[in-house]
Amino acid sequence: MTWRPSPSNEPIAAPIEDVFEWLSNAHNYTRSKFVLRERLAEPGADAPYGLGALRVLLWTVGIFYERITAYDPPRSFDYHVERSFPPSRHEAGRKSFTKVAGGTHVTWTSTFEIRLPLVGAFLTRVVGVPIIRRVFGRVLDAAQADLTGARIQPH
Repeated sequence: MTWRPSPSNEPIAAPIEDVFEWLSNAHNYTRSKFVLRERLAEPGADAPYGLGALRVLLWTVGIFYERITAYDPPRSFDYHVERSFPPSRHEAGRKSFTKVAGGTHVTWTSTFEIRLPLVGAFLTRVVGVPIIRRVFGRVLDAAQADLTGARIQPH
C-alpha cells in the first residue's frame, strides 16, 4: 500500500531549508500527539539525522526502527523501516521538498503493508492507511505550527 498526501495539501509557509531541517529531525515528530517518543540510535554520516542514521519512533500504535537511506538537503531524504511492531513490510519512505509560492510543498510517500497472514492486506487498507494518514498529517501540522507560529488545529 502506498500512501501519498492528498494533492491539495497546503504548502508549509516557511523556507525550504527550514522545512527540510524540521522534518529531517525526527525528534520534532513528538510535537504530534501520535508520536510519543523518538530516539536517535545511530547518528548519520553527514548530519545527526543524515545518511545512515537510525531513528527509533514510538507511536501510539507501535514502534518503528527507521534507517535514513538517502539524504539530499534540502530536496529530499529517504528512509526504510528495518523493523517494527506490529510487524510490517516497508519498501520505501520519502519526503521531497519543493519551493513554491508561499513556502514549501512537502510530498511524503510510504510503501508498506502490515505483515499478518491472511488479514495483512485488509488491515493495511482499513486500519493502517487511515492511521498513517492521520499521523503524517499531524506531523506536517506540527511543522507548520512550529515554523510559522500558527496554532495546531485539532482534527
